Amino acid sequence: MNIDGQPYRTIFPDPDGVSVQVIDQTRLPFAFELRRLATLEDAAVAIRTMIVRGAPLIGVTAAYGLALAMRADASHDGIDRAVATLAATRPTAINLRWALDRVSANLRQTAPDERFARAFAEAGRIAEEDVASCRAIGAHGGQIIADLHAARGGDRPITVLTHCNAGWLATVDWGTALAPVYAAHERGVPVHVLVDETRPRSQGAALTAFELNGHGVPHTVIADNAGGHLMQHGDVDLCIVGSDRTTASGDVCNKIGTYLKALAAHDNGVPFYAALPFSTIDWTLDDGVKEIPIEERDGREVTHMTGRLPDGGFATIEVVSPGSPVANPAFDVTPSRLVTGIITERGICDASREGLYGLYPERRSAA
Repeated sequence: MNIDGQPYRTIFPDPDGVSVQVIDQTRLPFAFELRRLATLEDAAVAIRTMIVRGAPLIGVTAAYGLALAMRADASHDGIDRAVATLAATRPTAINLRWALDRVSANLRQTAPDERFARAFAEAGRIAEEDVASCRAIGAHGGQIIADLHAARGGDRPITVLTHCNAGWLATVDWGTALAPVYAAHERGVPVHVLVDETRPRSQGAALTAFELNGHGVPHTVIADNAGGHLMQHGDVDLCIVGSDRTTASGDVCNKIGTYLKALAAHDNGVPFYAALPFSTIDWTLDDGVKEIPIEERDGREVTHMTGRLPDGGFATIEVVSPGSPVANPAFDVTPSRLVTGIITERGICDASREGLYGLYPERRSAA
């Protein structure tokens, strides 16, 4: 996608051939900076501190991180240590584990002196697959928006509410939940996005708004608790969110606050979709509420906020009563009964085991 008219991906090989460049998302939306990752620790820090974030991008970064580790230690023990280091960075997004399993299995069948090149190439293939998947998600989901626009008479924009950032910054390119918006916008279908601010890290206000601004998509940033009110008054046509892990039964784990939007949508008859690639489906889990591990992040994300000052400088301020204890769960789970449908690279299905098997029949025999 474009920044100031120049196409970028969130992660790409450095010209030196032995490292990668990533967009430092902790600096957005006020500064655009690239960061070079050259070692295993560079990749682990980037994932852990959310320099890169979003389940698909975390997976690709982990794949490159495992490749970078092979430059320092290409032994079997080196593979094990790198996998353990990267797997421990963030526990909820299944794409991370999926990518590590895929690359490490490939490496164990390769001679040590060939492992870096093999892993680097495999990470590149995973990145290209992610772009293709997200583009297809955009095509399928964009048709939902176009059909709804036609069904409503075509006399006004379709208003889509989204939560957190599931755009191209959360993937390698295009995005998941925002890919249908971009696809519809490019087709000339009028669309307006309601952007939840997404406390405590404000990924909606900072990142989703940044993306939509860059691509000229009409949007409005709203407080996290405004969505239900707007649905009650008929101001939301549909919700599309991303997912960090989706169970085989169709439960969707996404940024904290998603469940509340799904409840409000259900109560007001607003369609609620989750958009995700195949790598986000965890076929080993059935009950998302009970089984998906929920990351608990540093309470300082809740007690403090960083912003730009009138003089262009930056400051971090405390916003919570000093000494008050804080909890900071990063995700919640929306049960499948609240999900209208799941948009994947293969099409759209019911949020159910049978629905997912319909798109991925090969998984039925593997169950």
